[in-house]
Amino acid sequence: MTIFEKIQYTRSGKRPTAAAYIDALFTDFIQLHGDRRFGDDSAVIGGIAMLDNTPVTVIGIEKGCDTKDKIQHNFGQANPEGYRKALRLMKQAEKFHRPVITFVDTAGAYCGIGAEERGQASAIAENLYEMMTLKTPILSVVIGEGGSGGALGLAVADTVWMLENAYYSVVSPEGCASILWKDAAKASEAAQALKPDAESLYGLGIIEKIIPEPKDFSVDTEKDTFFHSLQAELTDEVRTLQSKQTDILLAHRYEKFRKVGAYDRNHH
Repeated sequence: MTIFEKIQYTRSGKRPTAAAYIDALFTDFIQLHGDRRFGDDSAVIGGIAMLDNTPVTVIGIEKGCDTKDKIQHNFGQANPEGYRKALRLMKQAEKFHRPVITFVDTAGAYCGIGAEERGQASAIAENLYEMMTLKTPILSVVIGEGGSGGALGLAVADTVWMLENAYYSVVSPEGCASILWKDAAKASEAAQALKPDAESLYGLGIIEKIIPEPKDFSVDTEKDTFFHSLQAELTDEVRTLQSKQTDILLAHRYEKFRKVGAYDRNHH
């Protein structure tokens, strides 16, 4: 598949949402609600759970499945209270030394008038700032769409993984094409230039791992095997991150993001 075909497949709605990942990978999940400022945003779900024998805080951007579900979760487009809820849960995790695991799947943060009035940009910016120095391990998995700051607001992590057909980009291909060529029909050309696919981002050092996907998520045996493998990989990575001293963990996180976008004149 071309990069744009992968993006279209990722958007097809035939893939597990964040709620499915939480249900399959964790036990004893207790969902927590609200940002303690405005309200609860159903586009962001999160709470406390067990990963194998390790207590963790898990947060995901939830798109929903059928039409009614998608509307309830605002199609995975979070409002400021969603990001503030996520940050509240992450600060709670820091207090109790729980690792944080996030699942990213959003075309972008909600850009409605109400979201802007309630401080959408500052809510995301605060997450970026706080996650960079959060004194507990953070692992982020891009399971579908990773659109702009809406995705980055949950992806400033020690380790970032992507499913092989997921994408992670500063702007959608359609948005890029509209800006550069005033023609959204050139989205495929924009996708090739943006290189938002897992393989390209792994080569650039933006992500640490590409997660192979089953050929068909609708086949239960393939999906179960996929989740079983991912659960084991998450468990191993969390234990590795937990074994690091906090100052070393934060130093590595800082260096990871400092290197993003660095220009190497020897690289062609």
